[in-house]
Amino acid sequence: MADTEIQQPALQQQEVVYCEVCTLPPEYCEFGSSLAKCQQWLKEHHEDLFEQLYGDAQANARDEQAANRVVIKRIERNRRKHVTSIFGLHLFDVDMKKAAKLFANKFACGSSVTKNNQGKDEIVVQGDVTDDVRDLILATWPAVTEDAIETVIEEKKKGKNPPLPPPQ
Repeated sequence: MADTEIQQPALQQQEVVYCEVCTLPPEYCEFGSSLAKCQQWLKEHHEDLFEQLYGDAQANARDEQAANRVVIKRIERNRRKHVTSIFGLHLFDVDMKKAAKLFANKFACGSSVTKNNQGKDEIVVQGDVTDDVRDLILATWPAVTEDAIETVIEEKKKGKNPPLPPPQ
């Protein structure tokens, strides 16, 4: 038995491609923050892999544009206090910090970039400026169309306070 050797199959080295934009493998670029830039880089440097992953580039561009949405929410805080939340501007390659600063200057209020429940960046503006934000977005960023903006008014549900006991 010592004379017989078990031959192992030869291991072959595989080349793994990493995206230079988000540093992930191209299969995972959709989970990064800049899918459009990643697709452009992949198309320029690895066209065969681009076609394998994304198929017809023109159809994908139309589908991606249709999937990109900017959601503007008005959220009630206390009584008559509201904040306006803007989510989805990053899908149109908008610098979120610059946009927050623009909103703060334009509406003379507080504005910041925060993480939402899903861990994605959104801009929160103090006050009910829903309609004004919509107009400013359309005027400032031509890539954002009117069809790509969705406005949601989220009212805080008013809970009933328990009745007070009668005085004794």
